[in-house]
Amino acid sequence: MASLAALVSLACPASAAKPVPVAPAKSEAAKSEGQTHDKGDPMRWLQQQSVDTQSPVYGHWGLDATKYSSWNEHSNRLVPVYTFGLTLSDWRDRGSLYADAERLKTLERSSETSSINPTAMYFDQTDVCQLQRAAVDAGYSNIILLVLDGMDWQTARAAAIYKTGRIAFESGRGTGLAFQDDRRTQTDFGLLSTSAAAGSAKTDVDAQRVLSVSEQSSFGYDVRLGGRTPWNERNGSGYLIGADLSRPHTVTDSAASGTGLCSGIKTYNGSINVALDGTQAVPLARELQRDQDFMVGVVTNVPVSHATPAAAYANNVSRKDYQDLARDLIGLPSAAHRNDPLPGIDVLLGAGWGEHKDEDELQGSNFATGNRYLHEDDLRAVDLRNGGRYRVVQRAAGKSGRQSLRRAAQAAADNQERLLGLFGTKGGHLPYATADGGYNPAADVWDAEIYSAADIDENPTLAEMTEAALLVLEQSIDGFWLMIEVGDVDWANHANNLDNSIGAVFSGEAAFVKVMDWVDENNAWDHTAVIVTADHGHYLVLDHPEVIAAAGRGKTAKELAEK
Repeated sequence: MASLAALVSLACPASAAKPVPVAPAKSEAAKSEGQTHDKGDPMRWLQQQSVDTQSPVYGHWGLDATKYSSWNEHSNRLVPVYTFGLTLSDWRDRGSLYADAERLKTLERSSETSSINPTAMYFDQTDVCQLQRAAVDAGYSNIILLVLDGMDWQTARAAAIYKTGRIAFESGRGTGLAFQDDRRTQTDFGLLSTSAAAGSAKTDVDAQRVLSVSEQSSFGYDVRLGGRTPWNERNGSGYLIGADLSRPHTVTDSAASGTGLCSGIKTYNGSINVALDGTQAVPLARELQRDQDFMVGVVTNVPVSHATPAAAYANNVSRKDYQDLARDLIGLPSAAHRNDPLPGIDVLLGAGWGEHKDEDELQGSNFATGNRYLHEDDLRAVDLRNGGRYRVVQRAAGKSGRQSLRRAAQAAADNQERLLGLFGTKGGHLPYATADGGYNPAADVWDAEIYSAADIDENPTLAEMTEAALLVLEQSIDGFWLMIEVGDVDWANHANNLDNSIGAVFSGEAAFVKVMDWVDENNAWDHTAVIVTADHGHYLVLDHPEVIAAAGRGKTAKELAEK
């Protein structure tokens, strides 16, 4: 198998196969109800205790170690990347661009000298796009990018501790989760800097123009302020959340980071594949579709036109122009491609079903009252039954989402059709699965969500959507590019809800296992590259990992309280 350029050191090659706002206190009645539900769910109990006491029961979010929650936004933490079917040795030999001032200048708005680190063992998020391109150049015809949105090293560690019931690692790749432990093919591990080129820009959505770009910050990573690795961070450093004005390195959003992963450029927060000068970048997936007849698929458990899935294929000066981003994804005229619409992707599966909005000035003058993420008229226009190119399947009352999706995917595969699936519950996402696999989220900085039996049954899981996408994409003769986004890790971390966050990581893990099993079953490791990473981090600090381990071992609420 061809050797590929690596993103980082810290290799773990393998051989033998083996299969911010402070949360309000809840009412006494709500507390009592929560305690009743928590008797058999210790991780939920820990989360609820954190909210009720506003104390760091398992840890804290933000710089204030005395409070459960003082920060619910992104951070500049280094994030993990895991590869399967390819290694990172060539990139490692070349070295990090953060160790090379001349190479660093090749990126937009190159950082000042504080980012130069001659011994850097981390690389840049844009290198993930180059890694995918290098894989294709080396003969790989299946590229699968699994993005656990918002999953920094600390989040992955918390999930691994809960799953195994023990504190098994303090540094490095880790163990306990499938993407940490899987050795059925060659694999590698590294770290990425995620900083964006600019914090914001003034844009004209209707004209699709960038009017001005913020000059207050630039991209970069200062190892003296952030730490050499996530397990050697400077505790309480405001730098990692963008609060150190002496080193204003931009904390990324999911639009700029998604653009980096998919197009390989640095840009401003809010941009979907649009550079600082307003020019449109062509994501790698579109290049492969245009030049090599690759099929393209996107799967997500949050709205289909949210930043990360949109960055896989679309262009827009604003991530908030959801309806136009969806039009790019399904090949309809959009604000960014009015006269020459994009071809559209072959598989689009995700959430956003039922999300009605009467008006939205952020989406420009062509916003249509209706579904804010993918308008009903657009859905009808691309439906096979109306002369379109997509077999459309949606959440429907009384119908199993898993079965409906499976039937639609099989029909699309049999008839060489495109597949579009729209599901979800209130809020625009699939139901949150918590750490114990249930669907009963505890409170966090926002109110707890409550799901009906229909919400669970009428929606597929992320793993089931992944399986459906692969069923269609495997029909491609020339190859395919697939993004799978685990968007609810980010949503859970924004909410400072570790129970939800661990459950979201497990949802991503289940999708990962589906991918790996598919590659095995199709004997495709000689031409398949699987990359697992995050687009950015948050700021969870694990003060008491031992109580998370105890919860994972099934300790009761009383035992946890004593601990």
